[in-house]
Amino acid sequence: MDRGGEGEGCRASLLHGEARKKEEWQVVAAAAGGGLGRRVYEESKRLWVIVGPAIFTRTTNYSMNVIMQAFAGHLGDLELASVSFACTVLVGFNYGIMLGMASALETLCGQAFGAKKYHMMGVYMQRSWIVLSACALLLTPLYLFAEDLLLLAGQPPEVSAMAGRVSLWFIPLHFSLPFLFPLQQFLQCQLKNSVVAAASAAALCFHVSVTWLFFSWFRFGLAGVALALSMSWWATALMLFGYVACGGCPETWYGFSVEAFSGIWEFVKLSSASGVMLCLEHWYYRILIVLTGNLKDAAIAVDALTICLLINGCEMMIPLAFFTGTGVRVANELGAGSGDRARFAAIVSSTTSLLIGVFFCVLVMCFHDKIALLFTTSAAVLAAVDKLYVLLAFTILLNSVQPVLSGVAVGSGWQSKVAYVNIGCYYLVGLPMGILLEWLFNLGVLGIWGGMIGGTAIQTLILAVITLRCDWEKEAMIASTRMSRKREKFRASADCSLSVLYTVNFSNSV
Repeated sequence: MDRGGEGEGCRASLLHGEARKKEEWQVVAAAAGGGLGRRVYEESKRLWVIVGPAIFTRTTNYSMNVIMQAFAGHLGDLELASVSFACTVLVGFNYGIMLGMASALETLCGQAFGAKKYHMMGVYMQRSWIVLSACALLLTPLYLFAEDLLLLAGQPPEVSAMAGRVSLWFIPLHFSLPFLFPLQQFLQCQLKNSVVAAASAAALCFHVSVTWLFFSWFRFGLAGVALALSMSWWATALMLFGYVACGGCPETWYGFSVEAFSGIWEFVKLSSASGVMLCLEHWYYRILIVLTGNLKDAAIAVDALTICLLINGCEMMIPLAFFTGTGVRVANELGAGSGDRARFAAIVSSTTSLLIGVFFCVLVMCFHDKIALLFTTSAAVLAAVDKLYVLLAFTILLNSVQPVLSGVAVGSGWQSKVAYVNIGCYYLVGLPMGILLEWLFNLGVLGIWGGMIGGTAIQTLILAVITLRCDWEKEAMIASTRMSRKREKFRASADCSLSVLYTVNFSNSV
């Protein structure tokens, strides 16, 4: 069977035909040597190996934050407001930057794993540690001057003062992120997601125990609650590093290497693009809460919006896990030189996430008058939530596709391109549109949220067009070239080191 000929025929069909017709799906499946149903099943298995543990990991991390705020709430309303500000504004801001920059590792390690250039994965991770640690050091003043920054933002003095004090206890957590995120990406790219999930579960148990001990036994108050969270994140990082360093990744971890200090600038550029891309998404709906706080009857509007975003946030654990899974699968296949398989992985992931999103969208539409009862009994807030359910349902539907397309971008290395798309759609279209709808038509939170959803819809459409028009074979060649270039640099560095070592030994012998 001439598989090369079939591959060329498949590519011609995909480039010149309707790329998503059933006939072309059958051509792609035939080129892979199996039926369409069988191929979807196999790809779904590979995908859920990543997505399942990723959902569990994100849920446990989210639970640690909820547990911390629950304990803080027992100290008083001021304490709860202070720790919420510190977590949401400061930690959340820096979390988005670090996670975004670490996603560059998903591109490089994912493609290296697919290309079987295993030796480079450990070097990439160490390079990421260096870049992210430098970034964390630059962001540290945000914690040191948190009180002044919150006062400048117009927050109440008593909340600002307490949030400033508790922020100091989040500094250890802040410095765990440059260490933890690359470890997670490093393990996920080689399909060791169960290890990450197990470490997260152990850290959750540790967090509950230490928080209770600091709160009830030692009575450390708010500082103890914050310190317990910092210790729990470090516990996760140390468990993952212990697994890697103690022989869990013999093919990809060869110990610390001076090679990590080469190619720093190239890594900084990719990390910066990744950081901008994901931060613009991470901060977008946080702005919605700030704008809603300036409306009339802001208390009810903010409460209703908070409930809607909390429901959306819980459901977002699934699409964000698909973001991770899609990035890894696309990067693996491009690194292996298979553009068709990368495209097929993107199709299966997008379709699966969309179907799950449709299910939750229908669920919200059917139970729109009851879902808010989980959070409040206030008639005014319940009525306000009921007015927002259509926007909530549509947001859930859009968010079932958008993160997956972002995952395709990360796996393919398109971060800089998508960063420009996000700036235009989110902050030049969506945000002004929302403010305009509220100002011209007096629609309140409906107008602001509706405009911002419009920005998300345009962004999703553009990413879909970019993905559909992508020349996947060309992307596979780019990934292969990148891996070959890295391998040559690695060999040159190794040859240089051996040459120096030989010269030193020869001189000593003489």
